[in-house]
Amino acid sequence: MNLSSGAEDVSFAGEEFDDEELVGAVFLRCSFRGAGLAGLVTRNCSFQACDFTLARLNGSEHDGTDFANSVFEGSNLFGARFARCRLAGASFAGATLTGLLVDGGDWSYASLRGHDLRGMDLRTVRLHEADLSEADLTGADLRGTDLSRAQLHNAVLADADLHEANLDGVDLGAAAFRGARLDLAGAVQLARSLGAIVE
Repeated sequence: MNLSSGAEDVSFAGEEFDDEELVGAVFLRCSFRGAGLAGLVTRNCSFQACDFTLARLNGSEHDGTDFANSVFEGSNLFGARFARCRLAGASFAGATLTGLLVDGGDWSYASLRGHDLRGMDLRTVRLHEADLSEADLTGADLRGTDLSRAQLHNAVLADADLHEANLDGVDLGAAAFRGARLDLAGAVQLARSLGAIVE
């Protein structure tokens, strides 16, 4: 099957597309379940509500591509790179995210619950209302990251850098912040979330 022209409501399940390069292709509600997409390169493509369950995307590179509301459950994203991409509403349950590289972009409402994100560079990424519950963000670089209304229940942000991060609407008391670096605004929000009166 040819991917270059995009598709709508088509199943590519189990197909092999290793090292393909796509530019401007549009896919709507397509299935890539179990597909081989290692080394795939996409630029300014759109994968709306697509299913990448158990797909192999290791070493893939994506620039300006939209994966809104797509499912990556159990997929292999080892060493994948997403630059200025939109993954709003995407689900990553059980996915392999080791070595994942994220350069900006919009990950609002994405489900990253329970993932090991230690040391990850998430500077300026939009994670508005993302589910980061039980995620390990130890040592993560979250400078300028939009975490407004994100779910951080039992998340670990030890030694994370949160300078200029947007923490509006976040229940900071539900996460572990030992050693985290905060600017004045973040420190005030944290103190208030713990019941302190800041005067």
